Amino acid sequence: MPVLKEEALSGPGRWPSQLIIVRHGQSAGNVARDAAHEAEEDRIPLSIRDADVPLSDLGREQASALGHWFAVQPEEDRPEVILSSPYLRACQTADIFRAQGGAPRDKPICFDERLREKEFGILDGLTSTGIRHLQPEQAAFRQLLGKFYHRSPGGESWCDVILRLRSVMDTISLHYAGKRVMIFSHQVVVLCLRYIIENLREQEILAIDAKGDVANCAITDYRFDEAAGKLVLQRYNVTAAMEKEATPVTKAPDRIAGARG
Repeated sequence: MPVLKEEALSGPGRWPSQLIIVRHGQSAGNVARDAAHEAEEDRIPLSIRDADVPLSDLGREQASALGHWFAVQPEEDRPEVILSSPYLRACQTADIFRAQGGAPRDKPICFDERLREKEFGILDGLTSTGIRHLQPEQAAFRQLLGKFYHRSPGGESWCDVILRLRSVMDTISLHYAGKRVMIFSHQVVVLCLRYIIENLREQEILAIDAKGDVANCAITDYRFDEAAGKLVLQRYNVTAAMEKEATPVTKAPDRIAGARG
């Protein structure tokens, strides 16, 4: 598939007027993963599919805080279209956000499987320690290739995620041009959308990733700039909604393991 050049991401009437990308609230998987890493265990103690991992109690508070924050924003800063990963933690974040006034209660949430979490294949559910113990060849291969290109058996690389997200951006340009669009998704998706929208290189997006993790329920916001003819980043990884209500801010890194985020 040909790479979208910057000029292909421009032009009046092609993109939404605003694109807000939100990572889901803290999940039970984040909590279990942190405990497993702390105990240096090989596996994250979860017995359900990654797609079915729900929000933690704190994650629900974070989603509520996000809804409250948007409820008092000017109408021109509130979403007209809501898209979400079909994974339960993202769905719940979107639903709580809407229920707490972030968007009208009758506003539909459109689920799109292309917004799902990066798939980890045989590494799913393993901690960094577990990778070294149980899949040493994959650990070495990933060290060689780096997280951008490494694809574990049955899983995805960042490039694979980017490929499906280019399709999402085409859908948004086709159906939601000129609209205010909000996406609820996952950490790797937030970063990969930045890569696409800002026409970044591998080294540039990995440098952004290395500076810090995307916080749960953090806001990344783009506005269409008519003079520039493209979407321009306004805010990245903003946690003002949680800070306003003194709700703890949490982050979960995209580790070598199948860290569920």
